[in-house]
Amino acid sequence: MPEILVLYYSRGGSVARLARQIARGIGEVDGMSARLRTVPPVVAATQQALPPVPEEGAPYVQARDLDECVGLVLGSPTRFGNMAAPVKHFIDGLGAQWASGTLVDKPAAVFTSTATMHGGQESTLLSMQLPLLHHGCLIVGIPFTEPLLSTTRSGGSPYGASHVAGGDDDPQLSDDEAALARALGRRVAATARRLETVR
Repeated sequence: MPEILVLYYSRGGSVARLARQIARGIGEVDGMSARLRTVPPVVAATQQALPPVPEEGAPYVQARDLDECVGLVLGSPTRFGNMAAPVKHFIDGLGAQWASGTLVDKPAAVFTSTATMHGGQESTLLSMQLPLLHHGCLIVGIPFTEPLLSTTRSGGSPYGASHVAGGDDDPQLSDDEAALARALGRRVAATARRLETVR
């Protein structure tokens, strides 16, 4: 069954929850499924090798995940209006995939979480789209035909799914945030399915 790679880094749990909702949306499209993966953290000094499998959550991403997916949804918490270092570090290591065109013509979308409503969600989502464009991905967002996009009082934007965690870093998604994340997953999966039928 064709799979959409839902790849993310999460520290407080918010981005991981968004990833699971996106995966649910992907699964709502006939003939499509999600493959959840995470990027490992980065540290300033190497102390010891990370275990090959995280203690909890999704497995670490491998090169074959990018080869085998028919679409990609990339998630990161916001760090000063940009993606977190582990996500950028992972993307910076994809030179071979860029050279071989691994992601060319695959639909891709992005998602994020911030502590505050104006903590840089849209700039983070846009900055995450830039390397995906360099890889030849077809960027998919959330259109305003999704009514919740016009009424949400929390996360969600046309650039991608998002969550406002608040000062206490609450990972619990609002109903609107969860619904918009599922809508993004459905849209990426439906786009990938349509592209697969014309190849």
